Amino acid sequence: MKFGGHLPYPSRRQPIFARNAVATSQPLATQAGIAMLQRGGSAVDAALATAITLTVVEPCSNGIGSDLFAILWDGRELVGLNASGRAPAAVTPQRYQGQTKLPERSWEAVTIPGAVSAWAALSKRYGKLPFADLFAPAIRYARDGYAVSPVVADKWVKATEVLPHDLGFAEHFLPNGRPPVAGELFRCEPMARTLESIAASGGESFYRGELTHAMVAHAKANGALHTLSDFADHTLDWVKPLGLDFAGTTVHEIPPNGQGIAALMALGILRAFDLA
Repeated sequence: MKFGGHLPYPSRRQPIFARNAVATSQPLATQAGIAMLQRGGSAVDAALATAITLTVVEPCSNGIGSDLFAILWDGRELVGLNASGRAPAAVTPQRYQGQTKLPERSWEAVTIPGAVSAWAALSKRYGKLPFADLFAPAIRYARDGYAVSPVVADKWVKATEVLPHDLGFAEHFLPNGRPPVAGELFRCEPMARTLESIAASGGESFYRGELTHAMVAHAKANGALHTLSDFADHTLDWVKPLGLDFAGTTVHEIPPNGQGIAALMALGILRAFDLA
């Protein structure tokens, strides 16, 4: 059976009735979010613990060095957060002159990652639990290991086919020279140490500390232009979500540079047609 296809038996899914719920594509990440709620954490605490854990248990779909967009209701208003990073300051159009498109999978494609800054900002504004506590499940899975789930194993194979192996991917994510199979134990001690550093420093080590120096050194060794000041100057933006009314419902998205505006544009076009 191919995962993601039709199940060979009838699905007997039932609705969940609960005061709180956590939904992800990976059960271990879901458990991390539920654990924060059980400890008295906020919905944001649960979401952050879930996102942090996903970088470990779904590493080919989520990353510590990624960006983060968020829309949330704080009880009074809808709030948007754009934590996508900028390009290195030294990048100029001349660097890509003659190319038809930017490289997709190399240091040349890497902007300054914003996810870590968003974790810290969201925790500070909306969290109830200590920031470091949100990392405990992810650190445990990275250090002690976890059994790779079938869907993630399938994604791992696909990632292995397209990601460059000489920039650290093979070193950390192909421990036996191949992607782990479903049910196989995967652990990554360097990732555990990285998350511990972020947790202990409130994210500072990622932008102005030991992790920054490591990333910049790796970038320079591979011909990239990232500098310490690029990381230190990183900022995120609290934004007002855009809204559009469609069929009695208001749909909200983050303004550009996010791609959500495309959904609102599509709905705006559809309003001119009688879909019935």
